[in-house]
Amino acid sequence: MARALYIHWPFCAKKCPYCDFNSHVRAGVDVAAWQAALIADMRAEAEVAGGEALTSIFFGGGTPSLMPPALVAALLAEAERLWGFDETIEITLEANPSSVEAANFAALAGAGINRVSLGVQSLDDAELRFLGRLHGASESLAALETAQAHFARVSFDMIYALPGHTPDLWEQRLTRALSFGTGHMSLYQLTIEPGTRFASDVRRGRLVPLDDDEAAELFDITQALTDAAGLPAYETSNHAQPGEESRHNLSYWRYHDYAGIGPGAHGRRGGVATVRHKKPENFLAAVARQGDGIVEARTLPIGDQAAEALLMGLRLTEGVDLAAFSARFGLPVAGLVDEAAFARLVALGLMWRTGARIGVAPPGRSVLDSLLAEVVADTLVAA
Repeated sequence: MARALYIHWPFCAKKCPYCDFNSHVRAGVDVAAWQAALIADMRAEAEVAGGEALTSIFFGGGTPSLMPPALVAALLAEAERLWGFDETIEITLEANPSSVEAANFAALAGAGINRVSLGVQSLDDAELRFLGRLHGASESLAALETAQAHFARVSFDMIYALPGHTPDLWEQRLTRALSFGTGHMSLYQLTIEPGTRFASDVRRGRLVPLDDDEAAELFDITQALTDAAGLPAYETSNHAQPGEESRHNLSYWRYHDYAGIGPGAHGRRGGVATVRHKKPENFLAAVARQGDGIVEARTLPIGDQAAEALLMGLRLTEGVDLAAFSARFGLPVAGLVDEAAFARLVALGLMWRTGARIGVAPPGRSVLDSLLAEVVADTLVAA
């Protein structure tokens, strides 16, 4: 049963490049109506995914740091009533590093948030404009200082392998970022996703991304600097001091059940994948009609579950225990990975095996996606 809860808040303060659809933007939000709908959705989910105390709650979405603190407090109170809280529960809220949102941090801490994740992305104004961000570097630093004053645990993210990023420049950028002393950082390489503005720019010749060798060199610099600073990678793009790992994200990567409520939220419970209506109006209508916001609840075949679990688990530096996977999913160990591909990758120093546990070696983490496509057995989806 779910021990993690994800709450999706769909609204942004203004039109921004990160929303999936324009209806995220609202001049005003009926907070009382949304509180009632989210609590109804939460109660419906707890009926089928309750039974264990929550170890983590994550507020994500549009701009959750602009949620009224009273609403956050009400949702947390209901979650505690429905599930109960583990005594060490982690309650994280995503925030953009704007002055408007930072002004809300003290009240959000008072409402029960004990960890914040800031979408900094860069400490350079020109890079932020390139990325389409609405904040500036000085605003980011002010928000980070405010967050560290109000929350015991703070994480922020940076994007690298941007056009023009040289090894020396990225080393300077990352060294400065590490100097702020947060216990957790998410460091992502720029990826060109189909259908995005970046993809259009590449197609038209306006953007020339770094080649694979250049990006791999920056990845190696990232690992060396974070290791030296005491924030080693525990997942391909996530780095933390010991004990500061994101407990909520570990639930995803270890393929534990989690409840997802609110527009567009996904969840996993007992082999069932749940998806909530994405558009706010459709979500509200579904809650009024059926008592929850679910648009799809699909039972995943065992092979799909095992494949998902492997794809997620191999992102972690701890790797996965194939014997435990075999017992969990009732599948033979021999059918979980492509043994020929795995043996070749081990020989190349890209993967490792210790007893029943396998994982991706540091040199393999920079080519993780292509590596996983080779090693996770095709036969799993037919299981």
